[in-house]
Amino acid sequence: MNPLRSVMNILPKMPRKPVGAHSIAPEERIYAIGDIHGRFDLLEELLAKIDADHASRGDMRRTLIFLGDLMDRGPDSAKVIDRLIALHREQPDTRFLMGNHEEIMLLALEGKREALKLFSRIGGDETLASYGVSHAEIFHADYDEYGALLQSAVPAEHQSFLEKFEDMVISGDYAFVHAGISPSRAIDDQRPSDLRWIRGQFLTHRGAFEKMVVHGHTISEDIDRTANRIGIDTGAYASGKLTAIGLEAEESWFLQAVSEFK
Repeated sequence: MNPLRSVMNILPKMPRKPVGAHSIAPEERIYAIGDIHGRFDLLEELLAKIDADHASRGDMRRTLIFLGDLMDRGPDSAKVIDRLIALHREQPDTRFLMGNHEEIMLLALEGKREALKLFSRIGGDETLASYGVSHAEIFHADYDEYGALLQSAVPAEHQSFLEKFEDMVISGDYAFVHAGISPSRAIDDQRPSDLRWIRGQFLTHRGAFEKMVVHGHTISEDIDRTANRIGIDTGAYASGKLTAIGLEAEESWFLQAVSEFK
């Protein structure tokens, strides 16, 4: 057995960690899921672990929050989106945040030339292939042809689903965003561009934010927890590790799906 896998399988049993004075809304249990990037296998494993964990903790209203970047880079973006559309039908309270990859894919679907170029560079080729477009077609297409392939391959239901994603979810003392927040702006005055793309000034800020920020976007080897933020993008498409944080009242804990296949 892979020794790393053996160790990581212990993670769902990690003890709860106190978060000081921070708490989510009363009578609610939240699971926030980091960047999936087309790893359907890890998504399925993590959802099963979340279901089992939720059942073990007793009856409570549960909210799932997906922090964005469902697609690109990994092999199964179309399957991930299909699965989460079905999940949203089953659990309408599930929330989805707009990541920078969703933003670029939607602009590419509109035929925006610069978005098409960026989409291809940041993993869009893998997404297009997941919709059944051959690698030869992708490789030989110019940008006009590439845009036409994308528009014909992506179902209208998928595009409509992505268009409804939110910029931020707030519960009690927590703010859930894709990338982070600008330290120079109030929490209710954040720009969508910062919420989807920010890195440096957010990650290096040492002061307290108005809320404890839970985010993805910036990959870390494991959970990146500081005094003012919690990063849970563990690079699923490359590391084979997808992370979720569970929150209830003033408690928090982590769940991970881990694969030896990267």
